[in-house]
This record gives sequence, C-alpha cells and structure tokens, in this order.
Amino acid sequence: MPIGVPKVPFRSPGEEDASWVDRVEIYTLILLCDFFEPYASKDACTVSKGYNLILINRLYRERLLFLGQEVDNEISNQLIGLMVYLSIEDDTKDLYLFINSPGGWVIPGVAIYDTIQFVQPDVHTICMGLAASMGSFILVGGEITKRLAFPHA
Repeated sequence: MPIGVPKVPFRSPGEEDASWVDRVEIYTLILLCDFFEPYASKDACTVSKGYNLILINRLYRERLLFLGQEVDNEISNQLIGLMVYLSIEDDTKDLYLFINSPGGWVIPGVAIYDTIQFVQPDVHTICMGLAASMGSFILVGGEITKRLAFPHA
C-alpha cells in the first residue's frame, strides 16, 4: 500500500460519528462489496451494497479471511494487510483463511505463505472448492494441526 495516503472521514450505516480511514481502505472495502453479488440468485432477497460492506467488516472482525480468486498482487496485499493488522490487534485469537483458488502468481502467493508463517496467531486454512497450484501451497502454510479440506474440495 502506498505511503502518505490522506485519511478521510467515513461513516458506516448505523454509526453516529465518522471515523478517519485511508482512502485506499475505503476503495478496497467498496470493491469487496461486490464479492457476494454474483452468487445471489434471482429469487434471493437483495441486500444493498452498504450492508454488504457491513457483512465483510463483520467477517473480518471475526477473523475470517477469504481467498476466492486467482492469487495476484491486489488480493495478496489485502490478505497480508488484514493478517498483520489482526495479529497486532490480538495475537491470541486464531485466524481462519478460507481458500477457493485456481492458483495464481508465485511471488504474491509466497508472500501470503510467509505472512501466515510470520504472524503470531495460528492460521486455520480451509479448502472449500478448489485449491490448485499456488492455492494448495497457501493451504499447506496453515498450522499443521489446523488444516482442513471439505469432502468434495
């Protein structure tokens, strides 16, 4: 992430006061709002993007991280930043990384693997779907007794 990015006031729905956050962080969270949109069926109830933002934030606060795409620089930086931040915030609670990835770039994947090894809390890695190539490498980066693959993964 760039250094020296100005902070701007940002108010989540339901909050009274705005908090100051990085503009890059807001942009990242807005991009993540679209994460669940393609999976909604036509008959499912729709949720506005602001509430998706709340859902993503809630999952992050519960220490649930997702790798649901090809590994590239952008998702690597997001996951690394989240893992480091959450480990600084509380180094006693475990992190959970859910993986459904066809692989991807080597350097960003190794960066995620190294971060998993570096952070103090244990990282549970869970394969749900596909973990091929770099996705499988990241999967084995989790704590040795805390790796899991669903039956049809």
